[in-house]
Amino acid sequence: MFVKIIQKFVFAFTLLLLTTSSFAANLLVMGDSLSAAYNLRQQDGWVSLLKNQLNQSHPDINVINASVSGETTQGGLSRFPSLLKQYQPKWVILELGANDALRGYPLNQTTDNLKNMVEQSQHLGAKVLLIGNQIPKNYGKRYTKMFFELYKDIADQYQTAYLPFMLQNVALNKDLMQNDGLHPNKAGQPIVLENILPYLQPLLDEK
Repeated sequence: MFVKIIQKFVFAFTLLLLTTSSFAANLLVMGDSLSAAYNLRQQDGWVSLLKNQLNQSHPDINVINASVSGETTQGGLSRFPSLLKQYQPKWVILELGANDALRGYPLNQTTDNLKNMVEQSQHLGAKVLLIGNQIPKNYGKRYTKMFFELYKDIADQYQTAYLPFMLQNVALNKDLMQNDGLHPNKAGQPIVLENILPYLQPLLDEK
């Protein structure tokens, strides 16, 4: 008798888990070292902080961080189809391109790669938040301007949500940056998340 009761309990619990998971939705973060908690513990990066916050406000959302330090748009594009197939995300945060610029890659190649990932996301029905970036001015005024503007052009073309610069109020504050001057430290990560949330929240709240 006791065994049957346990079996019924296990069956009911398993059914509950399956039912709950069927309503879960995935948010895929596709980024580089800025989103991969470079030189920090994973739990201190802004993506983990986002996970913690959504666990409270949106417990039905799973956050998958597919960010890789040093990633270029070409590397991201090569991994992207399999990630979309595996996770079927409802939202995609696309934060790539800085490493392309730092290596002096042609901007048309970066643009095409980002467009390809946006198109794949939208074809799947996912809402996209495109995060832009800025590079040091010593790369030349023309190149830095064109790099910064390519994100807005893509966002306008595909009607995606767009955050121009995730390191606003962080990048020039030495107290919030690591010694390399490129990556936020632990203290800077919550501010990065604060910069992102106003652009992400409307996408999460859309029905």
